[in-house]
Amino acid sequence: MKVTVVGAGAVGATCADNIARKELAHELVLLDIKEGLAEGKAQDMQQTAQLLGFDTKITGSTADYSKTAGSDVVVITSGIPRKPGMTREDLIGTNAGIVKGVAESILKYSPDAIIIVISNPMDTMTYLALQSTGLAKNKIIGMGGTLDSSRFRYQLSQHLGCSASDLNAIVIGGHGDTTMIPLIKHATWNSIPVSTLLSEEQQQQIVADTMVGGATLTKLIGTSAWYAPGAAGAMLVEAILRDEKKLQTCCVYLDGEYGQKDICLGVPVVIGRNGWEKIVEIELSEEEKAAFAKSADAVRNMNDVLKTL
Repeated sequence: MKVTVVGAGAVGATCADNIARKELAHELVLLDIKEGLAEGKAQDMQQTAQLLGFDTKITGSTADYSKTAGSDVVVITSGIPRKPGMTREDLIGTNAGIVKGVAESILKYSPDAIIIVISNPMDTMTYLALQSTGLAKNKIIGMGGTLDSSRFRYQLSQHLGCSASDLNAIVIGGHGDTTMIPLIKHATWNSIPVSTLLSEEQQQQIVADTMVGGATLTKLIGTSAWYAPGAAGAMLVEAILRDEKKLQTCCVYLDGEYGQKDICLGVPVVIGRNGWEKIVEIELSEEEKAAFAKSADAVRNMNDVLKTL
């Protein structure tokens, strides 16, 4: 198997590092437009092979897409990161052109690749990648919901004093501070509804903290977070290459599911060798349905901005 990660910044490098350590692919290509960056990080990672015990071949490339030829999965992380005070939506003007160019260049050499989009604003960039490439809808996956759900579990674990891995909790909707919907009433701790263990005030605080999880880290660090986003991208790569049939929340194209059409939004999907293989529709309350429709409206408005670029 061969995997390409486009963008050798903090998120891309972290994603690539996770992929290499888990030996998910025989060959891993790290690509960036900045001269020497991808080559340097690839060499640095390759020098950990003996220390960490992996045999993945890692190659760095400065904008030479021919080296990505034959990739089974491509992760797109390229674009400018957030700064304190910026929303994900503020990035659209710059990142739209980058993501479109990357997706089209990738397909010249890897026409059968499955593409995972991490670049922000993620829902709109996923939609753009789908529209600009003409790929089958199941081959374009936005990572956001996987990351948001992990952040949701983190917040829950802090209040419950439990292991995050014992929690089942998902975030649907857009990957934005005001558009994501942490489904607190559906969350469980080893089958026990967390709503029976937490006060209403605690539940509201967990939802609020989850929604601004990325912005909180941006304020603390001074730029976008990278460990969890990179790990989330690598987790999706693993689910695809190992055909794990994992149920993850991802941004995918909706064609009537959850009452929405012609939009990419975060919903539970089965991830396997064919990309996203099935959308799982869960029963939402009237309040949750309204929140999802509102989220879709906000994302659709952002998608409309693409027409002006």
